[in-house]
Amino acid sequence: MSKDWSTENSPVGALFETPGKIDADKYRLSHEQVEFFNDNGYLKGIRILDDTQIETLRGELAEMTDLAEDERELFYEYKSNESNDPSMVLFHALGAWRVRPGFHDLLWHPAFLVPASQLLGGAVRFWHDQLFCKPAHHGGEVIWHQDYSYWTRTKPMAHLTCWIGLDDSTRENGCVHYVPRSHKWNLLPREDFTRDMDTIRDYLTADQLREYVRPAATRGGYKRDSRRGLVRFGQAASGKSRTDPKRRKTERTVFSAFIRSQ
Repeated sequence: MSKDWSTENSPVGALFETPGKIDADKYRLSHEQVEFFNDNGYLKGIRILDDTQIETLRGELAEMTDLAEDERELFYEYKSNESNDPSMVLFHALGAWRVRPGFHDLLWHPAFLVPASQLLGGAVRFWHDQLFCKPAHHGGEVIWHQDYSYWTRTKPMAHLTCWIGLDDSTRENGCVHYVPRSHKWNLLPREDFTRDMDTIRDYLTADQLREYVRPAATRGGYKRDSRRGLVRFGQAASGKSRTDPKRRKTERTVFSAFIRSQ
């Protein structure tokens, strides 16, 4: 079995700057960005990875999508294809930080930690990470969902998910969509990621139905932070990519250090 990097409680390589040795101000969000996040529930267009870091993480991801059964034991979940449609592919795994050093060290990257602490109002704790990989033309869908509906055992609700693209994410190849201000909605029922895209409509009021949809295109190496109960989904409106590039991304979810876990 591979080394379990979760036994290391500090960065193990030099891919990212060491948090204690950097000028945090260069990573700080502006007042306007924080206000936008609080009002709309998301924030996009923040550079978090340089080209070298992107290529390193892409290489590690390529290794992790082709592991033998006995090499998958460190993942909390590992699904080569989570799609219900056999003609579509949706690679989905949780726990990459335990399996490869680059994804481990990403947790300490100040370009992630500094804005996350600002947006949650103080120190943060790591909750989990995810990998998604969707090939060109037949990438599987991820339905509209609220992240918090999967994590209701932590209270109060003070989560933040950092969506990091390892490839350019455009309207043509299937970028993530957000519903602005939906973090102020009621908590919607939890559904399987691979159900029909229109499942959410069964639970929305007439006013809520009028409020979506807004794509959020992003270049590779950039991130989008989303808040708590924000409604989002991870494909283009058609549910399928219409162009050649694959879509690879990782997520880091943290919550306020001052909430309790049930």
